[in-house]
Amino acid sequence: MRLTRYTDFALRVLLYLGREPDQLASIAEIARGYGVSQSHLMKVVSDLVGAGYVESVRGRHGGIRLAKPPAEILIGPLVRHTEADFDLVECGSCRIAPACGMSSMLDEALAAFLAVLDGYSLADALARKADFSHLLFVPDESDADTAVAARTDL
Repeated sequence: MRLTRYTDFALRVLLYLGREPDQLASIAEIARGYGVSQSHLMKVVSDLVGAGYVESVRGRHGGIRLAKPPAEILIGPLVRHTEADFDLVECGSCRIAPACGMSSMLDEALAAFLAVLDGYSLADALARKADFSHLLFVPDESDADTAVAARTDL
């Protein structure tokens, strides 16, 4: 199984925000940190806000932050929320589907995959490895004004 870029971006946003759960960050800041498209992240963040994973604070010093503690954000439900299709194989149009045992095996494998993710939270993901802040883009002084201005874009 391969997760979509949408889920990848949702996980990245939550990981970024989870490093400092009470701090506000801007979408532009996160996009720069990962070197990804800001417009793609805007759609993902909007969905995460609507689903209650992230909260948005408006105003001059606004931004986004986690809506709940990292330990309360379970990876399995997040993946179920962000993935539109879990069909591993298109069995519906297959001639032998009624007699084939593969679909039940694949359903079982998918259930096991999601069960493993259900056992982990964002806090677990953040704790598994060393802090990754040094791997993100770090703005120099000339970017400082841009970072402050970007926080007001929400």
